[in-house]
Amino acid sequence: MTTSTQATTALSPAQGVWLVAERELSTKLRSKAYLISTGILLLMALAGVIWAGIASATPSITHVAATSSASAVLDGAEGFEVTEVADRAAAEKLVADGDVEAALIDDESSATGIVVIADKEAPQSLVMMLSQSPTVGLLNPEPAGGGLRYILGIAFGLVFMMSAITFGTPIATSVVEEKQTRVIEILLSAIPARLLLAGKVIGNTILAISQILLLVVVGTIGLMVSGQTAVLQGIGGPIAWFAVFFFFGFILLAAMFAAAGSLVSRQEDVGATMTPVMYLTMIPYFLVIFFGDNPIVMTVLSYVPFSAPVAMPIRLFFDEAAWWEPLASLVIMLVACAIVVLLGAKIYENSLLKMGARVKFRDALRR
Repeated sequence: MTTSTQATTALSPAQGVWLVAERELSTKLRSKAYLISTGILLLMALAGVIWAGIASATPSITHVAATSSASAVLDGAEGFEVTEVADRAAAEKLVADGDVEAALIDDESSATGIVVIADKEAPQSLVMMLSQSPTVGLLNPEPAGGGLRYILGIAFGLVFMMSAITFGTPIATSVVEEKQTRVIEILLSAIPARLLLAGKVIGNTILAISQILLLVVVGTIGLMVSGQTAVLQGIGGPIAWFAVFFFFGFILLAAMFAAAGSLVSRQEDVGATMTPVMYLTMIPYFLVIFFGDNPIVMTVLSYVPFSAPVAMPIRLFFDEAAWWEPLASLVIMLVACAIVVLLGAKIYENSLLKMGARVKFRDALRR
């Protein structure tokens, strides 16, 4: 009778994995702190996209004073508001009082017949308007993008880093909590260690990807509302690749977080084991920010599993990567993911029931 009951109540591997994943999901979704922080993140993302659109669509106005003949130079020029003055003294007074940013006055001694008067520095927009720049040909042009490249680096890097930390850290802390309270012994009597690890990774991966998808939806709405359809059309492909790379990159990091948590038995010790994983999560963000305009560094970063989710989408956005490069990078990511998950599972399985002192990495790999 007992044998029959155990047979009917035994969980299949898939049921065991989903049971753990469902527990991870329900724990997060019942947390008010998580729901509030997610809502704030989405609102900040929406506000940021709309603000960027409004700022780019609003032309800056340079206030200029000019004598009647000098003002003819700015006729038809956009971005300038001209106040006519009678003479140089009146123009200088407006500049000194801060009513205008600069002044144009006639001066026969000047090569151009016009002099720009400013307080501390002449507005670059005015100087460029009055200058005639020659055609420039560059043998080694710098990567395109400028400010947009920097913004994309911050956006992709910050989303990857924050999501990995937000959903990866609880994996490690929950493993330590289960060890510290001895709950792990009960769990292992019902579910094998590897299935327990798989459930934790899957549950938190679903949460992380769901948050990414929500950010994509909110960002798309913001771009449409602010009229940035050109940016929306160009960024669709890179965002899709970012989601793919993020999916496997997060699985890789989640396995490392779980393995890091299994090495210790007290919450006070978990910080030391998580530090290397935190570095691997944060370093790609800073590398892309600091070296985003370096084509060689960005090419290398787009093939490193921990930085590929950030570097490759940026290169794709600026058409700097061949069609096969994201595929090759994804293959490297899959191989690295498989290796790290297997190692993480072994460390996790061998360390769960070891209490007391911190388990050494070398010992955790031994049977």
